[in-house]
Amino acid sequence: MSSPGEAEEWFDVVDEVDRVVSRAPRGEVHRRRWRHRAVHVLVFNRHGELFLQQRSLAKDDFPGAWDSSSAGHVSSGDDYAPTALREVAEELGVALEIPPVELFRLDACEQTAWEFCRVYLARHEGPFVLQASEVRGGGWFSAPAVDDWIARRPGDFSSAFRSIWGRFDRRLIPRLPASVSGP
Repeated sequence: MSSPGEAEEWFDVVDEVDRVVSRAPRGEVHRRRWRHRAVHVLVFNRHGELFLQQRSLAKDDFPGAWDSSSAGHVSSGDDYAPTALREVAEELGVALEIPPVELFRLDACEQTAWEFCRVYLARHEGPFVLQASEVRGGGWFSAPAVDDWIARRPGDFSSAFRSIWGRFDRRLIPRLPASVSGP
């Protein structure tokens, strides 16, 4: 999110198959519900726990909701994979030694706020230095704890994360290679 005095972010506007058709400022893209691009990174530790972030209360969508470990928009002219690395560095304050692994893609729809999402997997043990303007807090959670929490209180989570978690293959958790990323 741009602060007063900062230039507004620009996004590529894309068609129904994720081809760039134009570019526009963030506010206009969101207001008009144009399709655009985003990344989500799921960061697991060696115990198979997922780091979830709680979104800043200043966010325009889902303020205070729990979300993927790291998530963000793809800026105009950028690509998904470099954005995943950038978002982890900005929001969690860590540089991954090995790029995250792409798991799957979600089509732009109402649940993703009209974002084509690429979902990535990374491993890191923390600690993290959370970007206060984007992230209110965070914590490590087991997959069963996340499943139970979503079942009991789905409104605690962003709709994109609920879609991602519903599609995430839990069998990947025990097979996370030590070399995916992090120390």
